[in-house]
Amino acid sequence: KNLKVFIEASKKRDEAIDHILFFGPPGLGKTTLSYLISSQMESNIKITSAPMIEKAGDLAAILTNLEQNDILFLDEIHRLSPAVEEILYSAMEDYRLDIIIGSGPAAQTVKIDLPRWTLIGATTRAGMLSNPLRERFGMQFRMQFYSVEELAKIVLIASNKLNKTASKDACELIAKRSRGTPRIALRLLRRVRDFAEVANEATINSSIAMFGLDELGIDELGFDEMDIRLLELLVSNRGKPMGLNTISAALSEDEGTIEDVIEPYLLSNGYIERTARGRVATAKSYESLKLSVPKQNKGLF
Repeated sequence: KNLKVFIEASKKRDEAIDHILFFGPPGLGKTTLSYLISSQMESNIKITSAPMIEKAGDLAAILTNLEQNDILFLDEIHRLSPAVEEILYSAMEDYRLDIIIGSGPAAQTVKIDLPRWTLIGATTRAGMLSNPLRERFGMQFRMQFYSVEELAKIVLIASNKLNKTASKDACELIAKRSRGTPRIALRLLRRVRDFAEVANEATINSSIAMFGLDELGIDELGFDEMDIRLLELLVSNRGKPMGLNTISAALSEDEGTIEDVIEPYLLSNGYIERTARGRVATAKSYESLKLSVPKQNKGLF
């Protein structure tokens, strides 16, 4: 709602919209929303990611090719190197590039004016952004998990585009097992469509949706094998916190994937808690695994 106001205000002033930061778990529509902003602003958008910008010169080349009101979408912005990040400061704030040529006493600073442009940064790890960079974003939005109703609408629209219409019940089944994430919902829809095709079903009904999701190993809570392994691991610790490095070793999964992909949904829905000493399973975890909360741990919940 607020973003719509900011877009309208920028259009009325006929100027580039202020720099925007989108942060939150993957798959919630940061890139899609950036395209929508570009469309609403009637601006060109260029897409890149921080790992592709290795040197300050790489970023300078991108910025000097921008035109008035262009939008640069920079994914994984938390992975920018400090040297590259410093180039952004004046480019974002003063619409100017300060490039140092040479080194030592003979070094010179060349200033290059830039057109009014907009940076849209996207990250799953807002905490890794430096304060100077974060503070230069005039708008900052945390991406939230979607409701079942919202996801069901997305699944229905997508099924029509796939020429394989899904029933209302089937859309809701897929939505409920999508962890509040559109990207997951669309992935599950495509796989359920495959099961429908092989079964010679003209449409995706609730029966084929249920069958397909069960075959994919996605339970009624949207948990897959890795989610269940994580919960079982924490439950086995009987209420004691477990550190991320221990979890990573036990699951044979890197810490970044656990923090960015697996944990967010479990945390936001109260299945686990993150403490200073590590992760702890909640009573909800025990219930989801159909286990009783140990008496000595009930006070924790």
